[in-house]
This record gives sequence, C-alpha cells and structure tokens, in this order.
Amino acid sequence: MGGTESVRTKEARRQPADDGIPVDAVQGAQPSVTEPGEQLAGLSGLSRPLGAAAVVAVALCLATSLVHVFLVFLYVAPSNQLSQYYDRQLNAWIFPLFEQNWRLFAPDPESVTRQISVRTERTSADGNREVSDWFDLTAVDDSDVEHNVFPSHTTQNMLRRSWIAYLEAYGSDDQPHSERAVMLRTYLRNIAVERLAVHQNVTYEAVQLRVITTPIAAPTTPGGPRPAAPASVDTRYLPWWKVESNGN
Repeated sequence: MGGTESVRTKEARRQPADDGIPVDAVQGAQPSVTEPGEQLAGLSGLSRPLGAAAVVAVALCLATSLVHVFLVFLYVAPSNQLSQYYDRQLNAWIFPLFEQNWRLFAPDPESVTRQISVRTERTSADGNREVSDWFDLTAVDDSDVEHNVFPSHTTQNMLRRSWIAYLEAYGSDDQPHSERAVMLRTYLRNIAVERLAVHQNVTYEAVQLRVITTPIAAPTTPGGPRPAAPASVDTRYLPWWKVESNGN
C-alpha cells in the first residue's frame, strides 16, 4: 500500500495544469524572488559613490568651461570698466596658454623686416674679455624656410614672435616692470642660447642680442604719386645677459 500511495502521489504531481503544462515544469520555470530591499542594498554600495563623483566631475568641468569662456570674452571684448578693473586677473588666466591673437584670422602684413643676431662673451684664461662675432639668427630661420617645403611653426614664428612680445612688454626701456616681462626676457635669451648650441660649439658666460629693423617701402602704382622715403634703419642693442654653464 505504501508503494501504491507513493506512485499515485508522483503521478498526481505530473498531471498537466489547466493550460496543458506540467505542474513540475511551471514550478521549475519560476525564478527565485529577491526582496527589493536586498537588491537596493547590493547596488547602493557601488552606484551612489560613483554617481556622486560623476556629478561632481561634470559640475566642475561645466563651471570651469563657463568661467574660461567668460574670461576670454572679457579679454577680447572692447575695453570696458569690468575688463579694466580685472585686468591683472585676466592676464594671469590668459597668458601664456590661452593667448588670443586675432591676426590669425585677419593677418596684419609686416611693415618692417627684422634681423636678429647674437654674440657671446667669455673671459679667457689670462683674464681678458673676449667677444665673438655676430651670429645671424634670422638668416638661419630664413634658410630653413626657403629650403623646406613644409616649414614648421617654430622655424617661421618662434624667434619673430618672441621679439615682438619682448618689444610690447619693454618698449624702448630694457628694464622689466612685471613678472611677465622677466619671463619674456628669459624666453628670448633661451631661444638665442639654444640656437647657438645647435650651430656653434663654444663656451661663454653672457650673450647680447642686436635687432636691426628696416622699414618696408610702400608699393608703387603706375601713374600714382611717389611713395614717401622710408624711415631710417633702426639698430637696437640689448643688454648683456648672463648665462650659466647649463645654458640658463
């Protein structure tokens, strides 16, 4: 009897449900149910810190971008009370990484040509002061541009732009009046030292730069008035700048 009861019980379990699917199959297909509280407890340990960090990072990037755009707008906008009041902060943010040079879009043709040369000074073994001949840095750049189908930006503009920046910061006075002026002086000196290291294997204690500025005559038009005589050539000698043994 016990065996018969056991067989009947198994057959009853195998009886199809109302839709024709065995009861055992329906019971086996049901997934295990996890309480909602358990699921949230498992995810909150990872999602909340990562989500908060992502929100903070996005907020910082957005705030930095908005501040940058606003400061650049103040810098390039016509002079006003706000830009004049915060002139020091604007220059500290813009230079040297975010300098805005609108001549990239509206080129301003050069009205002069500049020849930048350098010479060195050292003390000989007998204590005499020895000064070298002038080495033409501009001629080296011009030669590299002329014989290069795709000249680099460094070859074309580094020396020229460094001198223009120095001229804007110093004017006719070679005394620095700001930290930026000191930086531009060091930048110009280091360019000359690096060019000398490439083309001349000499030791020295100081360098001096000479800049010869020659005005470019205005073009003539047939039948038009004769252009005015160009201004005289200007030669400027910069002070001697000390150079350490490591070139700085």
